[in-house]
Amino acid sequence: MLPEHFPTPTLYRADAGEPSLRWGIVGPGWIAGEFAKALRAHTSQRLVAVSSRSSERGGEFAAAHGIDRVHTSLDALVNDPEVDVIYVATPPSDHLRVGLAAIAAGKHVLIEKPIVVSAAEARQLTDAARSAGTLVMEGMWTRYLPQTSVIQQLLADRVLGDISAVLADHGQSIAAGPEHRLFRPELGGGALLDLGIYPVQFSSMVLGAPTEVLASGRMTDTRVDAFSTLVLTHEGGAQSTLHSSIVARTPMTGVIAGSEASIVLDGPFYNPTTFSIVGADYLSTPITWADPTGLQWFDGLAWEANALARFVGEGRVESPVHTHEETISILATIDEARAQLARR
Repeated sequence: MLPEHFPTPTLYRADAGEPSLRWGIVGPGWIAGEFAKALRAHTSQRLVAVSSRSSERGGEFAAAHGIDRVHTSLDALVNDPEVDVIYVATPPSDHLRVGLAAIAAGKHVLIEKPIVVSAAEARQLTDAARSAGTLVMEGMWTRYLPQTSVIQQLLADRVLGDISAVLADHGQSIAAGPEHRLFRPELGGGALLDLGIYPVQFSSMVLGAPTEVLASGRMTDTRVDAFSTLVLTHEGGAQSTLHSSIVARTPMTGVIAGSEASIVLDGPFYNPTTFSIVGADYLSTPITWADPTGLQWFDGLAWEANALARFVGEGRVESPVHTHEETISILATIDEARAQLARR
């Protein structure tokens, strides 16, 4: 039977007792700009510094987002005594270096997904943070969106019954040539690390780590994965079918299929979105959940920033919503899939 009422979402709202941290940004590109706008509009966090190798680029970013200080070296930013937490938005190949430098300087760190480019690097980074007593967190913003907590509660209440399948896709058509970072293996390019990580984390959230990974797809001429489909088998026999692509746009939807009902998330499923529950009966009428907060698109990045501040205030060194071990496990799945694709 479908629920009469949806669970109340967990909301990482501003001014809920979390400290107002002073943030520095490394890598003032597009996503950093979206993060900065969300931070200023929907949190009580403060942007105080930015680091860029180009003083001109750093200055333009600072002027656009009300930032006082521009540093032209990473060392200057991480050792700035007026900075509490570093947001890392460089290419993934540089995430480990920047993250370790921030941790060594005693800063908390929020690193854009993928947190690093392999499970081994993730273990190194999180071990360093744990030893230093600082919080390091992957910018997997989907985990902090209101819809996610509602879905998790529905799963915990077994509204869907026994889960047999998870389906998710994330494909975008990247029109840029081989110079684009997603086509460059030395920068951590490829569909899986940048886009496919969303379907993989979705599967992980619902079914946990897989017991078997099968990957089929195609590589680009530059030797990154252009597109692939992963079939993951989980304990108990449930399967996840996950697609990612940098050469074609896909619906970007997500499905959790159970014996009693299924959840269907509208695309892009990893953004603030709506979802429906439909009963197992063929003629079942879906019921729809809509985000009550009004935050849309990249405004939703504010939730992860508020969450990090809350966790820091609670004295945590990792996110309870997206733990270090799960972060490492997700990258281990991607490692195996990428290795299979590279052998083709």
